[in-house]
Amino acid sequence: MIQILNIVAGVLTIGMGLIAFLSPTWAAGALDLKTDGSTMGLSELRASAGGLFVVTAAAAIWLNQPLSWAMLGFIYAGAAAGRAVSILVDHPPLGKALAFGGIEVALAAWLIVANLNLVKG
Repeated sequence: MIQILNIVAGVLTIGMGLIAFLSPTWAAGALDLKTDGSTMGLSELRASAGGLFVVTAAAAIWLNQPLSWAMLGFIYAGAAAGRAVSILVDHPPLGKALAFGGIEVALAAWLIVANLNLVKG
């Protein structure tokens, strides 16, 4: 069951990452980001919200080892931490921030706890 949920998390991650990787303009709109005449923001979305997540999840699926799945979880934990700071400091639209943050926390918790328990044996 753990492996099935890991694969689901990996495929979900690849899907979400591909949106930013292949359609950063759409992703920017969904995230209320503005490019203000420069394409550097699109480049950043492709890299950090797209490629980073796509390649990390693909590697976790390919390696299929508890530590690789946990590492994907740690990446989600970092995203959730950044989201939490943003909620406190930047005051983004709360509903949207909590929705994205909830997904990040859930995936981080699952991937870290379930998989590190396998490593510890």
